[in-house]
Amino acid sequence: MKMKLELFLVVMAVVCAAGKPTSKAAAGRNKLLLISFDGFRWDYDQDVDTPNLDQMVKDGVKAKYITPPMLTMTSPSHFTTITGRWVEDHEVVHNMMFDDKTNLKLPHKLTLKKSAWWNKRVLPLWITAQNQGLKTASFHFPGGGANYSGQVVDRVLFEEFDHPDDNETEWRQNIDKVLSWFSEEDFHFVALYYGEPDNVGHAKGPDHPDRKKIIAQIDRTMGYLREAITRFNLNDSLNVILTSDHGMTTVKKRPQVDEVIINKYMDLLKLTSFEILDYGGFGILTPKTGKEQEVFDALSKVPNVTVYKKNEFPESFHLAKSERLPPIVVVADLGFNLNSRFIVYVNKGDHGYHNGEMDMKTIFRAFGPDFKKNFLSEPFDSIHIYPLMCKLLQIEPAPHNGSLSVTENMLLGPEGPAGTEKPGSGGSQGASLSVALLLCMLLFMSDVL
Repeated sequence: MKMKLELFLVVMAVVCAAGKPTSKAAAGRNKLLLISFDGFRWDYDQDVDTPNLDQMVKDGVKAKYITPPMLTMTSPSHFTTITGRWVEDHEVVHNMMFDDKTNLKLPHKLTLKKSAWWNKRVLPLWITAQNQGLKTASFHFPGGGANYSGQVVDRVLFEEFDHPDDNETEWRQNIDKVLSWFSEEDFHFVALYYGEPDNVGHAKGPDHPDRKKIIAQIDRTMGYLREAITRFNLNDSLNVILTSDHGMTTVKKRPQVDEVIINKYMDLLKLTSFEILDYGGFGILTPKTGKEQEVFDALSKVPNVTVYKKNEFPESFHLAKSERLPPIVVVADLGFNLNSRFIVYVNKGDHGYHNGEMDMKTIFRAFGPDFKKNFLSEPFDSIHIYPLMCKLLQIEPAPHNGSLSVTENMLLGPEGPAGTEKPGSGGSQGASLSVALLLCMLLFMSDVL
């Protein structure tokens, strides 16, 4: 009887152990690669043969489109993706670092290394993940190179000021480098940035054949990524999100239209102390003391633009609480560019317009062991990508404005497709439990018999 009791205790220990789900952290959680192709408009792949992007949709999930935040510019939008915060909260309110009191203006790529511009109020995903024991990296991604109150991203690569963005061989080398970080150095999260198709969209316009060529190059690169994931043995452990920061529209130019020149309607030198206007569809001004209403009234008469006082922004902009934005903001109608004193603008395509415009919408694709297959999502705001990434990395998110409820229907449940067990979800535990219970029954039946 004593032997039976000891056997019973052993079996019950097996039962208890089998009933406990295995910790994903202990078993090795899945990793995440976030890829952003700057300026990839939501419909850019619809007039180009893209077999690899099409296969990604079959193997994963696709949103019809996503809406970037106001402002539809590179740095503000990317920082919303990586923080889950509206622009008024993270305060990266322009691609340029500026100070309207000192007239400081730094171009975009120099701004990328200025911690004072990025480290204002919130922590990006890299730092939040590192604080919970994960290794993270930024490969040219906006915001990755800053120091956040003494904390830096584990590994950062900067894009040089004059770096060419369209070298396909280098694109592939970047993928190999990133995947080696995952497979050989156990990185958990990497954000990888590419500067196209934004550059060709600006230089040639979204309807130019060269834009179609760069989309085909992106498609080939995604095919290479899929092959490389297999080569690095990451198919079962790496989730991939492909997205962008904004769309692109064709710039309307003379002789078809009269381009916007603000100084025709007001004396900028006399009435303002600071402005950034020669920068696409979005402009900011600081009136001189006592000239606020005069500036607003003058701008209100400018055709093809809408002028806002900062404290009267529509709530949907999520900009009114910003401390950095100057008092006056001007948004051009789609396709019109803002010029200050004379026409200096040469771009044939641009962004920075109202995020409700379809030309400003962008893409979302994802695949990997945690995503459903062949799933089409309704459109959503890019701010909701952040809680999805936290869910995939199994970390506690920092305070954010997004909601997991918007995107969690993209993910597999406890069971995988067609009712099969998702790896690590407990199928073997259930089998062990059944065996242990059967052993208990046999032990007690032998006593009875």
